[in-house]
Amino acid sequence: MPAIVSNSTPLIHLARIGQLDLLRDFFGKVMIPPAVYDECVVQGRAYRDAQLIAQAEWLEIKPVSDSHLVILLNAELDRGESEAIALALQQQTDLLLLDDAEGRGKARLYGLKYTGTVGLLLKAKLDGKLPSLRGALDALQDTGFWLDSRLYRKLLQEAGE
Repeated sequence: MPAIVSNSTPLIHLARIGQLDLLRDFFGKVMIPPAVYDECVVQGRAYRDAQLIAQAEWLEIKPVSDSHLVILLNAELDRGESEAIALALQQQTDLLLLDDAEGRGKARLYGLKYTGTVGLLLKAKLDGKLPSLRGALDALQDTGFWLDSRLYRKLLQEAGE
């Protein structure tokens, strides 16, 4: 299985739409840094998605060893994204999961391969693990996830819906 690190937003949004287990199905285990666990589970403890994330035995909390890189990244990104990027570099991962444009820019700068929540949903649809991409995207938007209307149409076209 590929080595994967995730930031908070894919975990939170996939949990909110009932698709968190797609990560386990695709990747087996997913590594997260302590700041991502804190954002998802500790700070979000009042939400159902926090409980689902906390119960996901396939999530593995890994400490980040390069605190200097985290501090550097944290000047422009939040703590979770900073630690996720640093952990992805430390673990030499195959893929980093994150949605934020600024975080993706930094990941690209460091040569990391990444995808986000909608990319995972499209893959799930194309692989037959998701019956309706439209339904998943609509549910995602209902959680407050912003999705450009042109991208929405393009994703549906790619999925054959």
